[in-house]
Amino acid sequence: MNDQSPHAPPGKIDESSAKFNWQALLDWYDRQGRDLPWRRRWPELAPAYHVWLSEIMLQQTVVATVIPYFLEFTRRWPDVHALAKAPLDDVLAAWAGLGYYARARNLHKAAQFVVAEYNGEFPKDYESLLTLPGVGPYTAGAISVIGFDQQGVVVDGNIERVMARHFAITTPLPAAKKEIGAVYAAVMPDVRRSDFPQSLMDFANAVCTVKNPGCGGCPLAADCAALALDIAETLPVKAAKKPKETRRGIAFVAHDGAGNAVIIRREGRGLLGGMMAFPSHGWASRGEVYDPQAPLATAPFVAQWQVLPDGITHVFTHFALDMDIAIAVVDPSHAGLIKIRPADLPSLMRKVWSHAIKGR
Repeated sequence: MNDQSPHAPPGKIDESSAKFNWQALLDWYDRQGRDLPWRRRWPELAPAYHVWLSEIMLQQTVVATVIPYFLEFTRRWPDVHALAKAPLDDVLAAWAGLGYYARARNLHKAAQFVVAEYNGEFPKDYESLLTLPGVGPYTAGAISVIGFDQQGVVVDGNIERVMARHFAITTPLPAAKKEIGAVYAAVMPDVRRSDFPQSLMDFANAVCTVKNPGCGGCPLAADCAALALDIAETLPVKAAKKPKETRRGIAFVAHDGAGNAVIIRREGRGLLGGMMAFPSHGWASRGEVYDPQAPLATAPFVAQWQVLPDGITHVFTHFALDMDIAIAVVDPSHAGLIKIRPADLPSLMRKVWSHAIKGR
């Protein structure tokens, strides 16, 4: 355990004097840590395949949502070889509902890359992991440290919160990331390297929570600068968010009344890239313009289109979408009709379909 001098003033951390009782944290983790399907405890390590898969799924997604997807993926594709051989359409369909579909496409590409370039064995070192499609600095660090017990910095949003509070880092995020990474590197232990970031994540989830930090029973309280200054609930400081943009668009649902509808495959890049979807217009990029005064101007083909009196709302990370919906009944022989399985559609298109069949 580190045993250094007192804390520097808030926001001015001297890494050489950082004090953090990692042994108390690991003791807490042994008693209170979560039992997650992609996790193993020291000295056994989780397969790198499981660490990688879970980390990609957990990007912008909460643990409770990811668990059933992870279990289904590992049931269908128990190792990276199986995932690499899977048809991309099957992977995208299994991903439906998790959002950010570029992650699924990169997941498939990375599996094929690991099989082709590394004979199905994930590389251990950080730099090599960065060459995998869809793997950035955080994910590469997580795989290296959690999957292979390497020494390295692993800082997600939960760990940022713990470190910002413990060392009273008042620099607003994202500018504070460099300071947080530096103190993490200064205090990380040379034992149980895999468990250390996982213990921090669980601790942030159970004790050092966003709205109600449990300082009263905190095993790290004795050295916590934010607690001493009574500012724990104010940290980490986050830069003011810009108002979320609202876009408007329209989706066209042509169906035969028997559960079949015309769907297309979207282009590989961009929102819902490569996914099966109803023809739509006006929302996926700022370059598209939708005129609600002429809603049928961009209809994909001639039909007896009817715009429903109310549409749907869907929220993406960077914008909100108000989507009008036009429906048309077509002959069963119409080209492009496919049996609709809502589970295979991205969440936006599931909403579109549900609203369309109610309004037909």
